[in-house]
Amino acid sequence: MRKFVLAAGAAALVLAGCASVKDTERSTGAGSKPSPIEAGKAAGAAAGYLWSQRMEDEKRQMQAATQGTGVMVSQTPANELKLVIPSDVSFEVGRAVIQPEFAPVLDRFAAGLRNDPMVEIRIIGHTDSTGTDAINLPLSSQRAAAARDDLVARGVPAGAIRIEGRGAREPIADNATAAGRAQNRRVEIYVGERPPTSP
Repeated sequence: MRKFVLAAGAAALVLAGCASVKDTERSTGAGSKPSPIEAGKAAGAAAGYLWSQRMEDEKRQMQAATQGTGVMVSQTPANELKLVIPSDVSFEVGRAVIQPEFAPVLDRFAAGLRNDPMVEIRIIGHTDSTGTDAINLPLSSQRAAAARDDLVARGVPAGAIRIEGRGAREPIADNATAAGRAQNRRVEIYVGERPPTSP
């Protein structure tokens, strides 16, 4: 039942986003189409976040800054900027101490977030399936907390950041192989920009 409710809610958001984009198309005149930024704003309004030119610029800059590091940078359907940082960049196996390779990524990331009061950040820690939940859940939370603390030390407001540890519950690769386990040991950072409130 819960899956059905979630699916229905997601479908409603998609339909609402499509309707918003169509409204944007009508407002730009017959035969014209909204720019990707305008379409992103319309879909983002339905999802709770907007995809502004600033967010697009941040995505491009992060992609350039992390090229060749294994960090994946993308835009989510909810118009969040998403960074997936694998374990070989972020943390050693079984530890929650940030590796030196991770620091420049966080430094560049923090530079674009320090002075934006509309930004909301979620940091989610993950582990592979080695070990029990009693080990993995606290470890994943500690990794998320370490990333948060580092961003705060670089000037990002602590109140803008929420953290969560999900242990081994959400693998993105096969835990039966060493390569798959390495992919599953990761930190995900999501950044959303809330639309300004009306006066």
